[in-house]
Amino acid sequence: MATEYSGGGDPVRSLALLWRTQDGPSSGRRGRSDLGVDRIVRAGIEIADADGLAALSMRKVADHLGVGTMSLYTYVPGKAELIDVMLDTAYGETARPEPGTTGWRDRLTQIAQENWALYHRHPWMLQVATGRAVLGPNAIAKYDYELTALTGLGLTDVEVDATLSLVLGHAEAAARRAVDATQTEQRSGMTDEQWWNAHAPLLGQLMDPQRYPTASRVGSAAGEAHGSAHDPEHAFEFGLERILDGIEALIAGR
Repeated sequence: MATEYSGGGDPVRSLALLWRTQDGPSSGRRGRSDLGVDRIVRAGIEIADADGLAALSMRKVADHLGVGTMSLYTYVPGKAELIDVMLDTAYGETARPEPGTTGWRDRLTQIAQENWALYHRHPWMLQVATGRAVLGPNAIAKYDYELTALTGLGLTDVEVDATLSLVLGHAEAAARRAVDATQTEQRSGMTDEQWWNAHAPLLGQLMDPQRYPTASRVGSAAGEAHGSAHDPEHAFEFGLERILDGIEALIAGR
């Protein structure tokens, strides 16, 4: 899958779209009254949700909306800027319960689960590199909310940021592996369990338990527990608990 880059277009124009400092027809041109940035962005998300970012183009969005391609450029400069706004729109979906109603561990668990679910709803987000992201209002609000889960615990501001990045990074990595597994199943027409059942006899002949005793024992136990070599949801939950244990030790040390 090709990688897209947040901020890969004109960051100035993306910021104008994200913060709606320029929400109407550009350059004095008159646009259709039933079009607008929000409607174009929703169409882009629907296309990417269904077929991935590889299927996204201004022409596809125009066809989806039943308009001419050039009419979109009245509102959105191009695909790169559209992706910036699509990302920010998706960030606005995460639930944000009232802070202070639960402990920090429960709050971080909820944040991780929200991000895990977000990537499953919109797998195309995993195809966008955000190292130089153009930040919109939803991204900033999401970041601000998520930071509150770690405030007042004795951590420095740098530690708060790094801890949140650790949790979010785990959710993204685990979701990426889960999405990869789902897409592999869709392409092959076989579940992981079906695939491993079909190939296990040959692997059993090639893998000598005497030569690889630990791999044979642990691999068999994991395969029996998960019905395949890997369970993405178990990996997400197990990894999250271990990360939270480490954060708890860091907090206790203060």
